[in-house]
Amino acid sequence: MFVMMNEDRFEEERKNMVRLLRLYGVSDDVLRAMEKVPRHLFVPEHLRDKAYADYPLPIGEEQTISAPHMVAMMCDLLDLKRGEKVLEIGAGSGYHAAVIAELVGESGHVYTIERIEKLAETARRNLERAGYRNVTVIVGDGTLGYPPAAPYDKINVTCAAPDVPPPLLEQLKSGGKMVIPIGRHSQELYLVEKKDGVVMHRKCSVVFVPLIGRYGFSEP
Repeated sequence: MFVMMNEDRFEEERKNMVRLLRLYGVSDDVLRAMEKVPRHLFVPEHLRDKAYADYPLPIGEEQTISAPHMVAMMCDLLDLKRGEKVLEIGAGSGYHAAVIAELVGESGHVYTIERIEKLAETARRNLERAGYRNVTVIVGDGTLGYPPAAPYDKINVTCAAPDVPPPLLEQLKSGGKMVIPIGRHSQELYLVEKKDGVVMHRKCSVVFVPLIGRYGFSEP
């Protein structure tokens, strides 16, 4: 009975979160996806009462789970479609990948890279517990992408880079889109479109943890 009451409470809090996100002009597709994903399963147990609050939360290893409105905004910018293959850089606790997995559906697939093995293991557990089978979690340097599954329809980068890593551009399909924060102390979120060349659209100021790797920053 106690577990059921908790689940009912989380479901109501999730609906309230989605009502708030609607004020940001988020698309109905993204709102429906975020209403389905049990965010409380992707935060540390002692923070579950804050799972649906609209601000980042620590998930260990000096990393965070992004605020719901930022997850919604990035998914909206990517314009995710059923059946697409998506590369995510920075798995964290797995929440953002779960939202993307809802949007691309069972016919699509998400490959998410996490450099911290302990977090990757946590993300795998969280995704499995939440029932997502169309997400593959990989431990590695996210700035190098994941060539075995390339090219990708969309790429989602959840940590701030000094510039767009060349391997990610190479692995993005022609006509594909990438969302990436750029900058160290002053960061901007960009939508990158790969057309005849590369077109970058600056969207807003953001705050993300740094992207560490060969084409990222050398230290946190």
